[in-house]
Amino acid sequence: MRMPILFLFLLFFSVLVQAQEFIPLWPEGRMPNSKGLKLQDSIANERIFQVGTPGMYAFFPSQSENKGTAVVICPGGGYERLAYVISGTQLAKWFNTIGVSAFVLNYRLPNSPDLQIRETGPLQDAQRAIKLIRANASKWAIDPQKVGIQGSSAGGHLAALASVSGKDISAIGDTLDQISPMPNFSILVSPVIDLGEYAHLGSKKNLLGASPSKASIERFSPHLNVSPSTPPSFLVHAFNDKSVSVNNSLLFYKALVDNNVRSSLHVFPQGGHAIALRNNPGSTEHWTHLCEGWMSEMGFTARQSSDK
Repeated sequence: MRMPILFLFLLFFSVLVQAQEFIPLWPEGRMPNSKGLKLQDSIANERIFQVGTPGMYAFFPSQSENKGTAVVICPGGGYERLAYVISGTQLAKWFNTIGVSAFVLNYRLPNSPDLQIRETGPLQDAQRAIKLIRANASKWAIDPQKVGIQGSSAGGHLAALASVSGKDISAIGDTLDQISPMPNFSILVSPVIDLGEYAHLGSKKNLLGASPSKASIERFSPHLNVSPSTPPSFLVHAFNDKSVSVNNSLLFYKALVDNNVRSSLHVFPQGGHAIALRNNPGSTEHWTHLCEGWMSEMGFTARQSSDK
């Protein structure tokens, strides 16, 4: 009996490893905005404080449930750390249950000693991740026109920034330069948006430094850079969020409306700055159900034609 049990365990372990494959973003020696330092990952208390190798963990749904949709998940953490479990892997597992492939992004933090320009590192990594998914769309059974981005808190800022950035800053002269880094949709949970009046001061300082210029603040405030070509967004926020004012989501949603970008905003009475996958207070617990319905309504999780 031992051999069959051992075989099943190894088979299960093999599938598990494949489902959480780590995919480096950059070819060896070609990472942009780098001083060439060799850094190690620094991890404690389910948080990453230093990213040695930028990359993404891939979580795939079963073949029979695959909707051909993918999402890059940007964990939050105030641009000081990455809360990769509560705003990363937990969400990835949920996305898999609705047939969506999920990629948890380990993006470079602005405080990395290896970065030449602190504020552009995270966006370069997010853009590269979107390109890599599109480059491997056929291999992973993903529609390249259904690649979205999700983020919570400061990760929501990065996701929103990737959605409004009109410039590809991730080009390194390889074949991926021809692939668009723009996501097809964004899902923003308690996002940092405004780096002016309603800024989360920690995120602002960590990203832009202690004394950013007015031009930098405007460049990195996503609501000031929305255009008619910005992809649709699903926004979730709590009215009683004391860390990131609900005005951040309101400003972004207004900019989307003003530019005729069909989007959805849900502001719940409770939840604070701790809206997670589950165990949320009151009606906030329904945000994932609403998000799933929105993705279907918008056509991002419709069954692929081969399944009909």
